[in-house]
Amino acid sequence: MTAVAAPMSPASHRLTLLAAAACLLPLLLQLPPVLAWGIGLGGLAITVLSWRRPLPAWLRLPLLLIALLAVSRELPGIGRDTACAVLAAMLALKPAETVTRRDGRSLIGFALFAPFATFLLDQGPLSLLLGLLASVLALLAMQRLTTEAVGLPPSRPWPALRKVLWLIGLGLPLALAAFWLFPRLPTPLWGLPQRAAAVPGLSDTMTPGSMFELLLDDSPAARVQFFGTTPAPSQMYWRGPVLWDFDGRTWHQARDLLDLPPPPMQPAGPGWDYQLDLEPTESRQLIALDLPTRLPDGARANYDFTPQALQKQDGVSRWRMQSAPPAAFEPTLSPRLRARALALPTGYNPRTLALGRQWRREAGEDADGQRDAAIAARALAMIRHEFAYTLNVPPAGRNEVDDFLFERKQGYCEHFSSAFVVLMRAAGIPARVVTGYAGGYRNPVGGYWLIRKSDAHAWAEIWLPRRGWVRIDPTAAVAPERIYDTLADRRPGRIGSVIALGPVFDAADWLRRGWNDLVLGFNAQRQQRLLDALGLDRLGSAGLGLLFALAASLAIGWVAWQVTRTPRPRDPLLRAWQRLERRYRRLDRARAVHEPAQVWAARVAADIPQAGLPLPELARRFAEARYGPPLPPEAVAALCQELDRHRP
Repeated sequence: MTAVAAPMSPASHRLTLLAAAACLLPLLLQLPPVLAWGIGLGGLAITVLSWRRPLPAWLRLPLLLIALLAVSRELPGIGRDTACAVLAAMLALKPAETVTRRDGRSLIGFALFAPFATFLLDQGPLSLLLGLLASVLALLAMQRLTTEAVGLPPSRPWPALRKVLWLIGLGLPLALAAFWLFPRLPTPLWGLPQRAAAVPGLSDTMTPGSMFELLLDDSPAARVQFFGTTPAPSQMYWRGPVLWDFDGRTWHQARDLLDLPPPPMQPAGPGWDYQLDLEPTESRQLIALDLPTRLPDGARANYDFTPQALQKQDGVSRWRMQSAPPAAFEPTLSPRLRARALALPTGYNPRTLALGRQWRREAGEDADGQRDAAIAARALAMIRHEFAYTLNVPPAGRNEVDDFLFERKQGYCEHFSSAFVVLMRAAGIPARVVTGYAGGYRNPVGGYWLIRKSDAHAWAEIWLPRRGWVRIDPTAAVAPERIYDTLADRRPGRIGSVIALGPVFDAADWLRRGWNDLVLGFNAQRQQRLLDALGLDRLGSAGLGLLFALAASLAIGWVAWQVTRTPRPRDPLLRAWQRLERRYRRLDRARAVHEPAQVWAARVAADIPQAGLPLPELARRFAEARYGPPLPPEAVAALCQELDRHRP
């Protein structure tokens, strides 16, 4: 049996499995929770069952099929998530056949793919930190397996760790050169498919219950830094998709209006200047404070002032914007758009349609919009006195708006906004649904505003003569005493822990924002500014590539020199002996690497008579001092002086 085919020692087995688990952990954190827990617990069970002997092949194959079925059920389709989940599942199954040192090396080599796959899904600081720790453990395990295979005793933990950290440090110059100098491209070099699991976020449609999952997601959607005046939280309506078309169940964005220029809008004041850091959406959809008056290059506003990027946002993006509340927003509505803003499908919600027509007959027609505003106020008063806010809503039926207005009388933002717009249209008032985010949380550590996905909201806009589109939030009209099932009610323990650990969460989010700014936000423009500061502003992509190649060559050369050079010994006696050897090396009497000092001294004394007796005697005393009982410092210093005085 060869050394690599021999079984691992228990200590090496434990370290190898620990390194594999550390590599798997950051990848599991990016997968859907149910799938991640299943893979993690399954891998733990397989490790326990196969600790003493590998699982038979007839059992490993069904386990693999079960894992693949679980992945396909949770992540249908082909994408980055699916591929990474398959990698995680196969890595969790690998301990079932890991017994020998060769198996251990194979497991470590395979496990190192997991941290790299993690960066396809997330490039945050936590993923980087966990990936580095996993790499350190993997190299430690590989070092121990190699030491064990050649028959050497295992290294002590701290010296082994220093060697691994030294190896990782050697790669830093090349990594920094690649980060700073490698040309930034608008698209990746590889053609990766989009993620199989959709990124939760705003949609161009709204169906009853479609926003529920988003309302339970506390992850960041955006971070906003205001310059100058900051609006009150009650004014923070972050505009997203505007929904015009209703089929009786689902609201849709008007796609034929997306490419039209926005209509006239008269600001009511100076407005706000702010910087928006948007998390990846894998779409062109942006948000802006209601209403955007100035967008940066790379973004545009469509007809209903919905901001959109010119390219899909697959990473963290930064936008400098200006917004202002409108004094008049499209005060003149064309007949075609008016008809579209009044359209309702036939055969749906007859009671709501009848109520809206009744209110119109009672209010009468007018040209100045006062009676339209009175109808809207009447609807808000009805909501304030009769309706309740809750997330506990039964599944929608065919006539969802009728059920909400006349039977259930409770729901959350999408129910209120949808019913309000249908009621206004039934009363002859042009109306539409607007989705986005409302409010935000000011992070006291960084002084910026954090918008979470749970801040997702839907409100309404009605059109009034001479004023144009007017924002109305029917959800905000609910009386406080009738707000029942909220996020705080559903997660009281989590809300309490967030309050208790508020400063920790604030600091962590501030660090993540800094990471996004310094690392993920290092784009082509910032790279060019860096080159300008270094006086390399005239380099194009080809010149930048050559500069990177030069820096990479220097970094690789420095690494090679560090690896191949002989380290300077710390022992003064050994340094004195090496100086003596160098003097004889000039006479072509170098000592072979395998040759003991005393054997070499005897050979040299025979070849060079003038070396005489002192050289073998010095070699004997050197060997005794190096490998015998320790000498007093005075004796070592005296021997060093004799070695330095000796000449061939």
